[in-house]
Amino acid sequence: MSAAPDTRSAPRKRGDSRREALAQAAAECFWKNGYAGTSLAQVAAAAGVPLGNIYYYHKTKADLAMAVADLFVGQTEALVEDVAAETADPRGRLKALVGRLKASQASRLAHGCPIAGASRDFRAEAPQAARRAADSFTVLTGFVAAELGRTGLRPSLALARARAFVCEWQGGIALGHALGEAPVLAEAFMRMERHIAQG
Repeated sequence: MSAAPDTRSAPRKRGDSRREALAQAAAECFWKNGYAGTSLAQVAAAAGVPLGNIYYYHKTKADLAMAVADLFVGQTEALVEDVAAETADPRGRLKALVGRLKASQASRLAHGCPIAGASRDFRAEAPQAARRAADSFTVLTGFVAAELGRTGLRPSLALARARAFVCEWQGGIALGHALGEAPVLAEAFMRMERHIAQG
């Protein structure tokens, strides 16, 4: 999931682009090396920003974790907005969502889910950032539940199936990553598609 802000209507300030580059670099470093295993120097190097300048944008590592969490939520919101724009049909939207999630399966199998990793790894030192990262799952679950509700399911059942849908995705990533077996995640996507068909 990736979403860059629309910059066509107004030029971006240099500070904004550096702040965004730091958040993107930190997200990648935290995902692949873990929060505890990533230093600010590594993030600065990955972003191409002098180490001394990182403190201008993020005073602490926890501040940087919050920027990463905000990035994930923004990407998730952009994802569901893009999917909603593809079709007015709720099942069509959910099928499109599965298709978008499938597109990132190779990286998820290699490194796990960056959002789940952040929600877990930030908890000890940056609990607010951990909760903010988890908001991505709330956005996704809410979107799925709303679309299932539009198929005629009562709200409680739509929410339960939406949670099952997200659990299939996350469970498939976790087990597929742990075992290094792509079919595990492929099977999870098949079950997610069945959740859509049952709507």
